Amino acid sequence: MALMFPWVVLVACAAVFAAFAIGFSLRRGRQTSDGDLVSRAERVTRLPAARRAASRRLTALAVVVALCASAAIAGGIVIARPIAAQTIVPENTNRDIMLCLDVSGSMTDIDIEVLDIFDELVDGFEGERIGLTIFNASPVQVFPLTDDYAFVKENMRSIRESLDGDYGAIPEHWAGTLEGAGSSLIGDGLAACATRFDHTDEERSRSIIFATDNELVGDPLVTLMEAAGLAAHRGVRVFAIDPLQDPSSPLSAELSQAAERTNGASYGLRGETTVGDILREVRREEARALTAEAEVVETDAPSPWILVLAIASLASVFVMWRVRL
Repeated sequence: MALMFPWVVLVACAAVFAAFAIGFSLRRGRQTSDGDLVSRAERVTRLPAARRAASRRLTALAVVVALCASAAIAGGIVIARPIAAQTIVPENTNRDIMLCLDVSGSMTDIDIEVLDIFDELVDGFEGERIGLTIFNASPVQVFPLTDDYAFVKENMRSIRESLDGDYGAIPEHWAGTLEGAGSSLIGDGLAACATRFDHTDEERSRSIIFATDNELVGDPLVTLMEAAGLAAHRGVRVFAIDPLQDPSSPLSAELSQAAERTNGASYGLRGETTVGDILREVRREEARALTAEAEVVETDAPSPWILVLAIASLASVFVMWRVRL
């Protein structure tokens, strides 16, 4: 236990000591001063009943003095604000999920629907950390992994509003996504999302929700299958949202194959169970505990001393009433 104002306790102890000194001085002065003498008083004081009464009174006085001193010191400690320090290691049990959105030209009319699905997914999460990365010719992280869902929804609402702006204008949120050669570099986008997870030295549940039509234009640094291999190597599952979802399309087939390589799956954009299926698959992964930096929390802890103060005060009043001091 620590005290915020320890000097108050010293003042209380000094006050108790001063009260003892004054009481002792007054008692000695009364014993040595001349007073009215009672004839044969010594005979009365020698009686057994008188001696017992004097003994009880002296004991009661000692008890009252001790209780009052205890109450004074306990009151000083309460005023000094006792503080209990506790070391807490915050721990969040959750999953890490990176939303990965293709913002190339072929996805312009689809991104609003995808963002609506992302928003619905966020409503279904409880405690998971969520991040968002967008990509075209180059990837850009919109926000890192966070469990501040109000922040997540505000950012996605802002992105959605920017897509509803003037036709043909590049939304402000897409800044930085056109730095590479070509456009819609699918493999580069997925690889970037797979490397956005922190705490890589810890075993955690990690997933990517990957929305793209898989229409590659340009020469990526990493192919889609290579990026899927990277994700699998890092223990990241990929759940693809495919606007086409056409089994006969080579693009859909490749996207589905890439997701399955990570032990994930591919879902249609407008499927009735898309959101529910993704949530169910993400939650199949066991949540891992993320330990944050230890911090010391100080809280006021006056309760024991308030109890001592109350008991000592009430007991002293009771003793004084019993012996009629």
